[in-house]
Amino acid sequence: MFNRNDGHRHRASGSGHHGRHHGPCSGRGLRGGRMASAADLQIIIAAFLSEKPSHGYEIIKAVQERSNGYYTPSAGMVYPSLTYLEEIGYANVAAEGSRKLYSLTDAGRTYVDQNRGRVTALFSELTRVGQKMQRAQRAYEGESAVQTTGLDEVRRDLKAALFDAFDASAAEQSRIAEILSRALAEINKR
Repeated sequence: MFNRNDGHRHRASGSGHHGRHHGPCSGRGLRGGRMASAADLQIIIAAFLSEKPSHGYEIIKAVQERSNGYYTPSAGMVYPSLTYLEEIGYANVAAEGSRKLYSLTDAGRTYVDQNRGRVTALFSELTRVGQKMQRAQRAYEGESAVQTTGLDEVRRDLKAALFDAFDASAAEQSRIAEILSRALAEINKR
């Protein structure tokens, strides 16, 4: 199967499983569990190869590091993308023992150069999402500066109050929903 993107034919690979995270690939960035599309992953891989020849595992680790551990593409996405880049002449592969070392060809370098804006945007998005998820994880665990402002304590109290209200009457649940809706509207005014 092929997807039409940016004037090139890209083979759709994998089943949508990306390491620990699931979700459909939208091709419009990394939002809420949605990971890179096959085409985006191919340009990300090509960009890493433009920096230095790498093994598939090194590319997986590089993407994982760029996203602060939030996004780890599966081998089932990376290796087919590497094979595809080789098939279209953007990458070369050399046997290095039992492993394959991939490097970018001149055509691959041209492709990365022509798509430098897209590469920059994808790398920025990987970094941004990784940082955001790291802050959220710290806040959830009560380790961030959020705790010193009292927000963490309020979050725990709210969670407990909502749990207690689980068996409340429909009228009481409606009243609580209205309060939370007003609070959410105030929070989102920032």
